[in-house]
Amino acid sequence: PSYRSSGSDLRVHFKNTRETAQAIKGMHIRKATKYLNDVALQKQRVPFQHCNGGVGRWAQAKQRGWTRGRWPKKNAEFFLHMLKNAESSAHIQVNRAPKMRRRTYRAHGRISPCVSSPCHIETIPTEKEQVVPKPEEEVAQKKKISQKKLEKQKLTARE
Repeated sequence: PSYRSSGSDLRVHFKNTRETAQAIKGMHIRKATKYLNDVALQKQRVPFQHCNGGVGRWAQAKQRGWTRGRWPKKNAEFFLHMLKNAESSAHIQVNRAPKMRRRTYRAHGRISPCVSSPCHIETIPTEKEQVVPKPEEEVAQKKKISQKKLEKQKLTARE
């Protein structure tokens, strides 16, 4: 039995959220929670593997097997909130939400757009499979016998 937790139209950057999701995908809940807390406290970095244009190189990112990384604090807090009741994050998906548009007033009476890119987050945690111990020698079950052999046994029993 698994369940789904999701958030839609969240005011967090899509690219940062995508990288954070990839970092905690498949982690156990305790490990993911500790990691996200460390990210919020700037003790560990989230490796930026896909959306890494302009992202600096840091030695701290090498802990996760990459050279580029950041501390997306707001994203870490959103994921911590979502993982609060989960067992483990087997599936995490981040989708783009409709862009939000605002205006920025500029010099000389000009107006420029100010567009944010929110996202939808979906996590589907799964429970750990329980190992069922093998039963100690069960009672010997009868072997299935074909119809032909059954007929022969009946004939020999009659004689």
